[in-house]
Amino acid sequence: MKEKIQNNIQIKNKRATFDYELLETFTAGIVLTGTEIKSIRLGKASLVDTYCIVERGEVWVKNMYIAEYFYGTYNNHVARRDRKLLLNKKEIRKLTTAATNSGFTIVPTRLFLTDKGLAKVVIAIAKGKKEYDKRDSIKERDDRREMDRAFKR
Repeated sequence: MKEKIQNNIQIKNKRATFDYELLETFTAGIVLTGTEIKSIRLGKASLVDTYCIVERGEVWVKNMYIAEYFYGTYNNHVARRDRKLLLNKKEIRKLTTAATNSGFTIVPTRLFLTDKGLAKVVIAIAKGKKEYDKRDSIKERDDRREMDRAFKR
């Protein structure tokens, strides 16, 4: 019998939720090379300053950092290369129309491993927040913290 793979890898893009208002999310697979998945399983990845583009009917994630695998040889991967996302045509069509609209962008919000050990990324159609919206977010977060502290006492 095959044992279930233990995984608690949840790499989040906290900056995306602060800078953008997330409208709609999609879960996509990622095309990776051998040493990239090994680095992700070790938790050596980051979604900071990452964005997605639609090019010739394909969705690509740009500037995603996956650290070089420590035990990798000359076959090691490049840390910040473009990686293709696997989505169906209907989802790609939605992303294409959203990306062409002014003020909207596609940002990855979370990278995780499935029970089968496959790497997936959650991407979102996002609209940029204004400065006053960011201040409201900070105020709400601080208020929530204060209420939690008062409740625990």
